[in-house]
Amino acid sequence: MARRIDFYDDPDAPALNSLVPSVNVIVTNEAGDLLMIRRTDNDNWAVPGGAIDLGESIPQAAVRETLEETGITCEITGLAGTYSDPRHVILYTSNGEARQEFSIVLTARAISGQPTPSDESREVRWVPRNQVGGLQMDRSMYLRIKHYLSELSSPYIG
Repeated sequence: MARRIDFYDDPDAPALNSLVPSVNVIVTNEAGDLLMIRRTDNDNWAVPGGAIDLGESIPQAAVRETLEETGITCEITGLAGTYSDPRHVILYTSNGEARQEFSIVLTARAISGQPTPSDESREVRWVPRNQVGGLQMDRSMYLRIKHYLSELSSPYIG
């Protein structure tokens, strides 16, 4: 099975060979819980997201990726931040791609659907805010969620 391996500030990380604009989406329900997926490629918890396709806007990609990975249709409500740290290298073992982090993180509210796993998510669930920190996740994902939960006065730019 193809895997995703995240490196951070690691001298053993492979040399970067790709930069792909992507989006992550912090979706909340009426209770304020966060929509989380357990990824199939590394078993970590994350918010939904993925690459922005050619001919697609950032919000369109966010809505599409969320629906594909979770079964939830969402409405975009804002911008949480941008993340482009070149010290974060993402290796995809299927093709040797060593990608630099490049993610635009949007906020959204759920409007329909039921949490449903997909090829990319082995588990999908609503997680109360006070339980998110207890989930196994990559440091970059934790940072995105931490920034969101800290209710910064403006989007994080990094």
